Amino acid sequence: MSAKSGGKIINISSVHEELPFPHFTSYCASKGGLKMLTRNLSIELAPFGITINNIAPGAIETPINKKLLNDPAKLNALLANIPLRRLGQPEDVAALAAFLASSNSDYSTGTTFFVDGGLTWNYQEQ
Repeated sequence: MSAKSGGKIINISSVHEELPFPHFTSYCASKGGLKMLTRNLSIELAPFGITINNIAPGAIETPINKKLLNDPAKLNALLANIPLRRLGQPEDVAALAAFLASSNSDYSTGTTFFVDGGLTWNYQEQ
């Protein structure tokens, strides 16, 4: 029996693989570890035609952010750090996942794709 070759691995990371998040050290460490896992496995799995990438969402409008969404002061402070001045939608993440799962991304491996409206490179400690 021969093994099939080729495939896609898509991890969900976070902007906190790059950004500090005070009082959430273990969360940031796990996301940083996922970043390096992805980078290392991209080298190890490439001979098998397998790509591996991370999606790193920023502030996405989901039920987990309900408290933030209901606090205008905190929401406005966050939006001030996002160059696109809006929260992401689940569809923003899903569209990137669909791209990474498709053959259109066959030459992309070992990287993180940020879905954050520019937050990562515009972040200022709150």
